[in-house]
Amino acid sequence: MKKLWLIPLTALLSLSLLIAGCGNQQGGNVTADGKKVIHIYQGKVEIADALSKLKAEYEKEHPDVELEIQSVGGGADYAASLKAKFAAGDEPDIFTNGGDEEMNLWLEYLEDMSDQPWVKNIVDGAAEQISKDGHIYGQPNGLEGYGFIYNKDIFKKVGITEVPTTIDELRAACEKLKAAGYTPFSNGFQEWWVLGNHNVTIPFAHQDDPNAFLEQLDNGTAQIPGNAKFDEWLNLLDLMVKYGNANPLTTDYNTQVTLFANGKAAMMQQGNWTQVQIDGIKPDMNIGLMPMPINNNKEENDRVYVRVPNNWVVNKNSPVKEEAKEFLNWLVSSETGKRYITDEFKFIPAFKNIPTSDKQLGPIGADIVKYNDAGKILPWIFPKFPMGLSKDYGSTMQAYLAGELDRQGMLQQMQEQWVNLQLR
Repeated sequence: MKKLWLIPLTALLSLSLLIAGCGNQQGGNVTADGKKVIHIYQGKVEIADALSKLKAEYEKEHPDVELEIQSVGGGADYAASLKAKFAAGDEPDIFTNGGDEEMNLWLEYLEDMSDQPWVKNIVDGAAEQISKDGHIYGQPNGLEGYGFIYNKDIFKKVGITEVPTTIDELRAACEKLKAAGYTPFSNGFQEWWVLGNHNVTIPFAHQDDPNAFLEQLDNGTAQIPGNAKFDEWLNLLDLMVKYGNANPLTTDYNTQVTLFANGKAAMMQQGNWTQVQIDGIKPDMNIGLMPMPINNNKEENDRVYVRVPNNWVVNKNSPVKEEAKEFLNWLVSSETGKRYITDEFKFIPAFKNIPTSDKQLGPIGADIVKYNDAGKILPWIFPKFPMGLSKDYGSTMQAYLAGELDRQGMLQQMQEQWVNLQLR
């Protein structure tokens, strides 16, 4: 894949250093009473409350350190806000990075953490997306998976006895749910990332060799229009809309999850990051995770999407980078930190030294572990996209769902967007 936007970002950030000096200078990392301040900027709003509690516990154990944590996400654009912070000279000491193309974009600002004590405990393959040339530039914060989260009680009530693993079985299940008065899908398509990250990954991941397909798109030997997997994917997307809630394009993430958790809808496209919010609305909800079938090939469809989506990285220009690395080591080695990862964040640990149970992870995470252990997984492809393409794809898909584009028009626009980003 081509590495895009590195020069523009470098120029932008270099200019900010001229304007703001060295960004977070020592004065910004020391309190009036001499405590070292670690500025943390992260994009998972669903763990914001848990991080606030963790902050109190860490500062109690480390009285000479203060954590300043800012969470941006949900409907906000974390990537854009991070660039703005750097451009303003307000550089965080620790921030999150999705790896692959995002790692390449920020590489010159990332501390090499290959020598950290936690590296030896990383689950096999879990650091692949945040590694380059034999060096590890971030700490994987956990495995995540997504598919259709479904309400087991509603399925049982309407007579759905087996999880659908083909498009025809899914359609039949939707008919049963609709006949019983339930909305089959809660769709939060106001959020570009629900479409442009997770949903659009489906046809890419179903290619015979996804990485080869990306390279072929780069060199012009493959096309999105006319590709069979994209046509099959649109059959699924159309089905989700047909059997979904009213006004999906004005339904945001919180509303989508709330509709599902309140039992108004039987399924939703999301992942284990929703477990904390679901628990807050309806504790001990009887739910699970199932595949997102695009055709009638059971073997091909009986898989869910699993990856390490985020990594904690350290700004190598930080005046408190040693304290920052100490905090990250504590997070995955101390009993307190490990408990927060499993019990509070509901993360599937990316470290062999952090044992967990189904009860700690919740039912969504437990199902992801089962699919992962069985090898029934598909890759997340959007982190390998040229930077900016996911938002473009999200907008294009929203235009399709609004009736502004037909199928062919949407697929052709997706092809053109890929090519245009390659030419920048």
